[in-house]
Amino acid sequence: MGDLITAIIMGIVEGLTEFLPVSSTGHLILTAELLNFKGDRAKTFEVVIQFGAVLAVLVLYRKRFASLLNFKIGKGSGLNALHIIVAMAPAGACAVLLHAFIKGELFAAEKVLIGLVAGGILMIIADRVRKKPTAEELDDITYKQAFAVGCFQILALWPGFSRSGSTISGGMLFGVSQKAAAEFTFLVSVPIMAGASGIDLLKSREFLTTADLPLFLIGLIAAFIVGMIAVVTFINMMKKIKLSWFAYYRFALAALFYFILF
Repeated sequence: MGDLITAIIMGIVEGLTEFLPVSSTGHLILTAELLNFKGDRAKTFEVVIQFGAVLAVLVLYRKRFASLLNFKIGKGSGLNALHIIVAMAPAGACAVLLHAFIKGELFAAEKVLIGLVAGGILMIIADRVRKKPTAEELDDITYKQAFAVGCFQILALWPGFSRSGSTISGGMLFGVSQKAAAEFTFLVSVPIMAGASGIDLLKSREFLTTADLPLFLIGLIAAFIVGMIAVVTFINMMKKIKLSWFAYYRFALAALFYFILF
């Protein structure tokens, strides 16, 4: 398969799955297995196209990001940058401490399949035992709830578990509505993804070549366009369907890839 077609497919997969509770990393690893798109060049490409997904959220939520500069403390102060920092801290600290282990041990296809199933089970639990929401909208989220979401985001360091799946589940278990938890996940994911991808890109800069520029640009643009569509669609879906439906998809995907790969 030609490189440009591969770039488009991988970009679409990234854009579709980055902010859905189905694990973009898991999908990318499994898709790369099917396309035989491997090696340092492929890993660098996957890092680059994540910036397309980040840009999609920045464009869609640009007004909300600007409003985060409000640092008022207290009840009714609304969502601000401190909520984002509190939510980022647990996973950020664990990512720094466990980076070598995660990259070396958890990125194999079989580990991703386990993460897909485990994350799906968490989502079903969140659907069934979630609290009555005390935070219906983004501005209702407390610092305690933001920290709880951040702790659940640690699970997303396991490829296949899903950042969206773990954080939305955590939010629901601590009284955040499904829609508000999803939107909060988008906001928190931008600095986390930008920072992690930036570090990975610096480490992989030797694999960035002028010859690969069309490949990387096409993948990034595909991820950006599809990511914008996916985010808007997902938020509308969160008003109508349960999180469990995504869990059942994850189970089916894990079973399918298990038979294909093993």
